[in-house]
Amino acid sequence: MRVHSLAIEAVAYDENAHVLMARFRDSGQTLIYEDVPLEIYDGLIFADSIGRYFHDHIEGRFPQRDPKSKH
Repeated sequence: MRVHSLAIEAVAYDENAHVLMARFRDSGQTLIYEDVPLEIYDGLIFADSIGRYFHDHIEGRFPQRDPKSKH
């Protein structure tokens, strides 16, 4: 899903696996965040500032990996 953010271009969420995927505008990099509760994802989608919410509630708080790398 594309989002209106200067920092993040798009996000996707797998509700069964609790996995959030975010693609960043500046780098074009996609990162996967694991063990993200649905409430956090909902908060991100409806935040006034998606970039700020991401920084405050997701970045550094959940295991992250590059989908191109092995687990």
